[in-house]
Amino acid sequence: MKSLLVRFFLFSLVIAACSIAVTAWLASQATTGAIRQEQGDVLETDAQIFDELVRHAATHEDWTDAKSAVDGIAQKYGRRIALTDGNGTTLVDTGGENAPQLPITPKALVDPLNVNGKIDPRAVGPFKLNDEEYRTLYAYADQLLQCNNRITLVEAPNGRPRLPDLGPGELSIWEDCPVGNRLYTLTVTEKAAYGQLQALFSKCLDQRGWSGRNYGKSLTPTTFDWEITTVDGAPPEVVACMDSSRREQLRPHVAAPAQLFLTSPTGDEPMAIDLSTTGATRITLVALGILALAGFASWLTATQLVRPIRALTAATKRTAEGDRTARVDGGSGEIGELARSFNAMSEKLAETERQRQAMVSDVAHELRTPLGNITGWLEATQDGLAEPDPHLIDMLLEESLLLQRLVDDLHDLAQADAGTLRLHPEPIALDDVVDQVVNAQQNREILLRAETTPVHVTADPVRLRQALGNLVANAVRYTPPGGEVVVKLFRWQDEAVLEVTDTGTGIAPDDVPHVFDRFWRADKSRSRRTGGSGLGLAITRHLVEAHGGTVSVTSTLGEGSTFRISLPA
Repeated sequence: MKSLLVRFFLFSLVIAACSIAVTAWLASQATTGAIRQEQGDVLETDAQIFDELVRHAATHEDWTDAKSAVDGIAQKYGRRIALTDGNGTTLVDTGGENAPQLPITPKALVDPLNVNGKIDPRAVGPFKLNDEEYRTLYAYADQLLQCNNRITLVEAPNGRPRLPDLGPGELSIWEDCPVGNRLYTLTVTEKAAYGQLQALFSKCLDQRGWSGRNYGKSLTPTTFDWEITTVDGAPPEVVACMDSSRREQLRPHVAAPAQLFLTSPTGDEPMAIDLSTTGATRITLVALGILALAGFASWLTATQLVRPIRALTAATKRTAEGDRTARVDGGSGEIGELARSFNAMSEKLAETERQRQAMVSDVAHELRTPLGNITGWLEATQDGLAEPDPHLIDMLLEESLLLQRLVDDLHDLAQADAGTLRLHPEPIALDDVVDQVVNAQQNREILLRAETTPVHVTADPVRLRQALGNLVANAVRYTPPGGEVVVKLFRWQDEAVLEVTDTGTGIAPDDVPHVFDRFWRADKSRSRRTGGSGLGLAITRHLVEAHGGTVSVTSTLGEGSTFRISLPA
């Protein structure tokens, strides 16, 4: 009998190959055209918005009164339009108060004096005719049309009526219609503007060393069009002079360049492209055919899986409801392997739950001591029992730093079991570490003192304070009122030895081998408040071993205990 895995693989391979090939071909054919069309529509809309904004900038000196015009453009094209200056200050924004933040990159730069490197023809500036000149020229235009009805007049951006480009043989209209000469006579406004342009052009030529040539002597616009870009026969330098002169003349009359941002009105991503009706129908029919084939193939094999799968389903429901003892007997083969995997997963979930509960106890145990020290000394200071001198402040600071280090290290508890805790060794004086721990653990009900000799080692001071602090805190907890806890530091051969001796309740001989086991407590009836979570001594063992040392304990029930840390000096 063929393996179930092989059969499923063959069926899946055939079905997947057919469905991927056919569906991908149909989808690509149906969506390519739609994507191209939508992209074209978006680009066309953006170009129209840009053109209308350029027109506004070309006909206004600034963006002060542009809000209503831009709002109209935004409503017309269904887009959010925002304009900012070069410093990022918003000039106009059609979005509301709660509109999303603008994109980082602008869509375009709205500058009527630099549209694809050219000056927008609607930027007329000082060439704009006044009302009287406008009426006078259009009176001449009406006479010219009455004289010759074969011609067509158009209006230039500055308001001047003019003939479109004349072809050869059409200049004879001036003989039949003398009024055409009047139509093509410069107005006072245009003369002043051309004079200003002439001065700027001549100045530029002088600066570039072309003053001795004839290019700047006479600037007669025979086409009566202010969009002058060159002089016949002029080299590129002269053309550049004319271009810069025109920009300098027009700059005060147009709005300053603005960065353009275009988004949807809400700032959301564009809507997904819908497939055409024909393409969707074809894809649906093919998909139904593939679905029928897949259903038939699946039915042939699924009949062999119904019974064990139902058992797995029931066990899964029990597990979801919190029962971590649910197990499945799946027999042999792939289904049996699946059942064994489920059982392993269920056991893992149970172990994870136990670890999660233990982690809560770990956190409470590890954070209680430094928080209690800080709170106790602060309350003592508040009650006047301790002076807030620099020594006390330094001690509280040390405790807060230890608290921070503990919080950072709790998530590495699994690494502590593997002996991979990170250390930051440095040369330290162990007597300073002892003094800090003793001062931080002072208790009114017992006598806590230190007996030290100067010993220097290379170790992580924070980790050692944590390890020694766990031992001292444990000794204080199990020593009755009136008892004594002594912390000793001395050198023995090539080792630095730390001993914590108490006159507490002691440890039973049968319990001594388990003292450093994780989560172990000698008195099971003790609460976490009085007996801890059983993690402190385990962490101490990991920290000492990470320094290359050892930790041990000797105890007499009813008389007290001595914990010893030996470190390589």
